Amino acid sequence: MAKVAGCEVILVRHAHSTANLKGILAGRDNRVALSPRGKQEAEELAEHLDLFEFDGIFSSPLRRCRETIAPFLERRGSKALYLDGLLEMEYGDWSGKPLASLAKEDLWKSIQTRPSTVRFPHGESFSEMSLRANQTVLDRAKGKKRILVVSHGDVIKSMVAFHLGLSLDQFQRISIDPASVTTVRLPSSQVVSVNVTSHLSKPQHGKMVRRDRFSLGGGQGRI
Repeated sequence: MAKVAGCEVILVRHAHSTANLKGILAGRDNRVALSPRGKQEAEELAEHLDLFEFDGIFSSPLRRCRETIAPFLERRGSKALYLDGLLEMEYGDWSGKPLASLAKEDLWKSIQTRPSTVRFPHGESFSEMSLRANQTVLDRAKGKKRILVVSHGDVIKSMVAFHLGLSLDQFQRISIDPASVTTVRLPSSQVVSVNVTSHLSKPQHGKMVRRDRFSLGGGQGRI
């Protein structure tokens, strides 16, 4: 049988943002920029990505994703295609609110345990987000050897769950930190690596690394 040509998909979450710093669910607020830590992460990420050749570079159009990929595009003299299919989840009325307050809402438990049943007030459902994001990547990977995709925590978590064959209700078990790199091979849906951050500087002053308990939106990652 003829060998089916495959595509390696490099999934990158945007670097640490001002919303991550404040513990706010940013949603699609285009005013949210990278934090000082995020700007450093973007530079370190660019150096790491310079090891690869890409047949296509695709990104969410939100500012924090644009700022994340900008140093790499400048190094390469390349351009990215900004796609609505890679946008952050539309959190509706929850957008812009502190995660600590949202965690007290009745809907929070369902978000953590049965996200497939959740639609945000005046917003999107997890199932809709997963469908449009995964379809966007599958469409853009056709006929290519390697592509770069820059998006958001929950979006990338949904992609990893899809390719691992997990139920959407299990996707909260997956961690995707700011500026992390995840690799998937298509069409085999082979998940090569998840949430790699070895290209980033280590936390300073000997701080212990903890997991952010507010996993909605992807969390703030390491501290």
